[in-house]
Amino acid sequence: MEHFQLISLLLVFSPLVGALIAGLGGRAVSCRMAHGVTILAISFSFVLSLYFAYQLFFLHSTAYDANLYLWDFTGKFRFNIGFLIDPLTVVMFLVVSFVSLIVHIYSITYMAGDPGYKRFFSYMSAFTFAMLMLVSANNFLQLFFAWEGVGLVSYLLIGFWFKRESANAGSFKAFLVNRIGDFGFFLGIALLFNYVGSLDYLQVFHQAPLLKNMSISIFPHRSFSVIALICFLLFIGAMGKSAQMPLHVWLPESMEGPTPISALIHAATMVTAGVYLVARLSPLYEYAPSVMNLILILGGTTALFMGLVAIVQNDIKRVIAYSTLSQLGYMMVALGASAYAAGIFHLVTHAFFKALLFLAAGSVILALHHEQDIRKMGGLAKVMPVTYVCFLVGALALAALPPFSGFYSKDAIIEAVQASHLPAAHYAYYCVLIGALVTAFYIFRIFFLVFHTKPRSNAAQARYCQKTSRLVKLSLIALAIPSLVAGFLWAPDFLNESGAGLLRASLFILPSHQAALSENLFSLATLFALAGILLAYLCYLQIPTLPFWLQGHFSWIYRVLVNKYGFDTFNQRVFADGGRRLAQLFFSVDANVLDDRLIDGSGRRISWLSSVLRRLQSGLIYQYALLMVLSVIIFLLVFSL
Repeated sequence: MEHFQLISLLLVFSPLVGALIAGLGGRAVSCRMAHGVTILAISFSFVLSLYFAYQLFFLHSTAYDANLYLWDFTGKFRFNIGFLIDPLTVVMFLVVSFVSLIVHIYSITYMAGDPGYKRFFSYMSAFTFAMLMLVSANNFLQLFFAWEGVGLVSYLLIGFWFKRESANAGSFKAFLVNRIGDFGFFLGIALLFNYVGSLDYLQVFHQAPLLKNMSISIFPHRSFSVIALICFLLFIGAMGKSAQMPLHVWLPESMEGPTPISALIHAATMVTAGVYLVARLSPLYEYAPSVMNLILILGGTTALFMGLVAIVQNDIKRVIAYSTLSQLGYMMVALGASAYAAGIFHLVTHAFFKALLFLAAGSVILALHHEQDIRKMGGLAKVMPVTYVCFLVGALALAALPPFSGFYSKDAIIEAVQASHLPAAHYAYYCVLIGALVTAFYIFRIFFLVFHTKPRSNAAQARYCQKTSRLVKLSLIALAIPSLVAGFLWAPDFLNESGAGLLRASLFILPSHQAALSENLFSLATLFALAGILLAYLCYLQIPTLPFWLQGHFSWIYRVLVNKYGFDTFNQRVFADGGRRLAQLFFSVDANVLDDRLIDGSGRRISWLSSVLRRLQSGLIYQYALLMVLSVIIFLLVFSL
């Protein structure tokens, strides 16, 4: 087991080395060398991930938890830095490194000719490093630094084309919204350290039953469960990273970055961090049923209502972005129902088909000279057969039809929430069930409009389309295969009667919650998905005027969806404009009161007083005598009272 330490270091830090070489090499590093060294580094991490998978899943080696460094902070506080290599970590290693590798290879074609080519690969490799560090940490301090690293690099990647105003605004919005979540995350860690005295996972988890019986008073005559408050604050951080309502508004703006970035953020990094966090902290969340109910409510709401917004989007990338929001809601619902393994299983399958959908969309965008409006596409099935087939595989996996991978994980989530005994489970169940229909409808809306209708612009004409490169085709096929087979191959490993499967060594589930995956309940999700596909077929192939009729007769619903429930308007008017007006008020007080009246005014008054005193120094004896007499009179009057 001693060699696990060296392998862990190599696995996590290889992408960082590649990022530094590509980003800081200057002219000594060519574009080919930049993508070569980063792809080599990611490949190395993926191979080492396979080694860990072999050790833990086939040889059944025990989990590895070791501290590499002791940070003695002022002699009073000591923090360990190390790695935790257990089944959950290894699964995340495999997903992050594999998807990142495919996206890197795909980017060679997509980013060809871009002036920031080397910078792009440097950022992507650094992004992978931050995520690998996040999932391998064995303590909250290391987790927090990696958490912030993921946020920082996502800011750089979303704003990669920094000369575009929209890219700058999108990256700033993502950074700012995540700061809200990170503030709650930091408070949760601080409160945890205050009560436990350690930030190591194992020590914290051992104290969880004791924290359950503690309370804290924040408001007069009002006490809260310590563990519930800690879990709530930590979940605020997860809400930010995994874009749960109302902290979801940044994720659609991430579309301002290049398409490979969208694939990496939405499939294997950043947005999966919040899901991973809740699963990793299952020993805490199991003792906080009130927070689990909240997770169910927010997850179910996000799953359904963000899916509805996807229906009215016309940008191909934004439709897929809103589908990410919806699928993250499904994962959160699984976690709220204590079906952690089902949530992580859906994270894995979702990573494959979501990366596939984004890269297939990028292939379409490249072919149509960077056109992203689906209303200007059509008839691409014959022009781009490989992209067509791969997009269909991704769409069927997202719609959760058997035997595609999404079916097994999403069906398990719906069954788990149906079996849950938490009060919020009923609401979440109906949300995810209806969401199955909505998901199938919006993804096949794209599919039919892009590939099966007649071309609706010159760019969509066959003679104007650019040919799909070999690297793009290979990347799509590499993701299409697991999108097709990963579900039925891995379902027995992730899902069993214990409710944890191969992740049982990483998860903690109370006995009363283990029924979530042990009951074979019938799910209507497949029928709802088929209904969604049929509805999309009728609306966009058979009766293309039907969507316009519905839009006209239900215009208020359409406006609500187009305005995204008013979140952006509310944030703009209340927080952005309100913050600007508050800043203007402070500026006015500073300029008119502090600067003009207090600081400059005191100078003017001293100048006036000095001029008065200067007049008294006239050099005339009778004036001095008069002043002395008046002073004596005033002195006598004062002391005679």
